[in-house]
Amino acid sequence: MTAVLDRGELEASSLADLHAIADQLGLDGFRRLRKAELIDRIVGEESDGAGRVDREPADREPSERDAADDDEGVSDRAPRTRRRGGRSRRGGSSARASVDDQDAKPAARERGRGAAEDAERAADDGESVVEGVVEVLGNGSAFLRIDPPEPSDGDVYVSAAQVRRCELVSGDRVAGPVRTPRRSERYPSLVRVEQINGASADTVSAGARYEDLPVDYPTERFALESKDATLGAIEWLTPFGRGSRVLIVCPPRAGKTETLRALLGALSGRDGLELSVVLAGARPEEIGAWQAGEPAPVASVSFAASPDTQAQAVERALDAAKRVAARGGDAVVLIDGLDGLPPHAGRKALAAARNLREGGSLTLIATATRPLGGESTVIALDVALTSTGRQPILDLAASGTIRPELLVGDDGAAAILKARADALDSAG
Repeated sequence: MTAVLDRGELEASSLADLHAIADQLGLDGFRRLRKAELIDRIVGEESDGAGRVDREPADREPSERDAADDDEGVSDRAPRTRRRGGRSRRGGSSARASVDDQDAKPAARERGRGAAEDAERAADDGESVVEGVVEVLGNGSAFLRIDPPEPSDGDVYVSAAQVRRCELVSGDRVAGPVRTPRRSERYPSLVRVEQINGASADTVSAGARYEDLPVDYPTERFALESKDATLGAIEWLTPFGRGSRVLIVCPPRAGKTETLRALLGALSGRDGLELSVVLAGARPEEIGAWQAGEPAPVASVSFAASPDTQAQAVERALDAAKRVAARGGDAVVLIDGLDGLPPHAGRKALAAARNLREGGSLTLIATATRPLGGESTVIALDVALTSTGRQPILDLAASGTIRPELLVGDDGAAAILKARADALDSAG
């Protein structure tokens, strides 16, 4: 569709729509202009040129150029998770195939048409309102699964801009009007998000920032229920719960990655718990081994990647987990490891974990060679025990939990103190 733009129409448009038009016209430095100046530039360009621009919704389907904008060295995959209240398990390779189909069209298709025009067309054409379960894909866009958890031809595409603006996460139940596919588009597209989990989208977006929500010490311990001797020692002697900041520390080749994978296995498959894994600074062989498991990592960054790239991968996963916790869910993010991140980024990642007083929780379990400060639970491993094959490999004297009585009671906390004293006596 081709539209002649006059000054009145431009003045009624949002700044985002004007930026899209200016981008198509090839105007330099348009993001630095005020709205009136930008309109003058657009009108002047149209007068010099053909006088027409193709406009598309700002929330368009992904293009080949968008797909190429992913960080170098980062491999993103949508995690397979199970969420509280009937939230869906991620669709894996079927979801990947769906977004690939969307990405196949040219990047220049109908660039610049505003989202407001889509909403008006939806009303004029009598397009329907749909409701479905969100599945966020690795490139930031999403689909509304109409018949979750499996993909179907009736699914609705949600742009990455809408996902970011409404802070959508996998498992959210979303409703809103849709428009029919255009030209070679395969799926209908969501015009706007009207409801999120039964509440108005405006109400949800106006909620308090995650960092401003009141926080309590963890009080609900994770029962690992494992026959593994090391996991058993961790469960009772270095307990952690929903909202804990857990750091597994030891020198290289002392077993921290294997312990992290064992903890992932012990926590997997629990209803109401969303797990995600990030590999930061991992060896290529480790990346392959993790990706063969369940859930697969949401991001995998090799040790060859820059510290900033590793930090970005961690931050993306934690941002999604924060949204889960702020809406009352429980998220666990496992990171292997924090050593390759800039020091401030590692501490920032650790600080993201918390038990929200009036919401859910975000639990962080990460590996590092030494404590960073701020951990609520430190699980220290003994390299001598690991190298000789003895179990458990827990270095009890160097391990510890802040306020363990909140997780295991006063008797349990007393038992931990006695076990630590006995360990020190035997070492002496």
